[in-house]
Amino acid sequence: MPTTPPPLRPGDRVAIVCPARKVSHAEVVAAVTILTSWGLEVVLGDTVTAEYHQFAGPDELRRSDFQRMLDAPDIRAILCARGGYGTSRIIDQLDFSRFADNPKWIAGFSDVTVLNSHLLALGHESIHGVMPLLFDQEGGEESLESLRRVLFGEPVSYDAPAHPFNNLGTATGELVGGNLSLLQNLSGTRSDCSTPGRILFLEDIDEYLYNIDRMMVHLDRTGKLQNLAGLLVGHFTDPHDNTISFGQTPYEIIQTYASKYSFPVAYGFPVGHEPQNMALVCGRMAQMVVDAEGVRVAYV
Repeated sequence: MPTTPPPLRPGDRVAIVCPARKVSHAEVVAAVTILTSWGLEVVLGDTVTAEYHQFAGPDELRRSDFQRMLDAPDIRAILCARGGYGTSRIIDQLDFSRFADNPKWIAGFSDVTVLNSHLLALGHESIHGVMPLLFDQEGGEESLESLRRVLFGEPVSYDAPAHPFNNLGTATGELVGGNLSLLQNLSGTRSDCSTPGRILFLEDIDEYLYNIDRMMVHLDRTGKLQNLAGLLVGHFTDPHDNTISFGQTPYEIIQTYASKYSFPVAYGFPVGHEPQNMALVCGRMAQMVVDAEGVRVAYV
């Protein structure tokens, strides 16, 4: 079983860092205020406000900043400020040996799928959830509260309405997943994680329909779907099409491949690049129940 970091307590110190795209100080002010209201002390990494083209500083700065927070015994959680692109450029240079002796929560989504997957491959839970850049996003209050509850060790469960593509049934397994593009990109690397017997969740943004199909073909051909316990399909935001239409929506594409198997599947799950982006613990044992009313996911 993956190790679970200890829950946060009032007075704990947490860090905000940028392993990928840059942010300005103004873009994290709301997050600092909110985290402080939770009773936490916030430490801003050197990558906050740093710039190197689209990145939050050169690779070495982003690596050293993240490493410093990994190793600091007084930092009890690391919140990635935003996604974008860049985490995969530094992941192999990070040393998790001290982290293994003193686990802490690492949270984020989108490009942070790299860290979520890498940590699970190393045997540690992490959080796929809303990031500081979006803490004050309109309509995201429920998502932010779910992150707070997970960080502080409080119980959570999630529901989503029925969808015509759902495949009914019950599945129990460790949660794994995140951004489809990143999961496909991690295949065959040391950050890749196995899927057999697990509940996979998927989301993405700004992808061409044909590329969603290509990535699903790759997941299927590499055996990532074959022995799943279950599949949760989240938001696929702002998809693009070519002049000659691909002819399927993102959910229709995914259903083409998921329907080859008998595991339970739920579409429209509240995870991804939308205000409804509920915190999921990668590596934690959960149960999904898909019936005529919809889907319910709870940890077991």
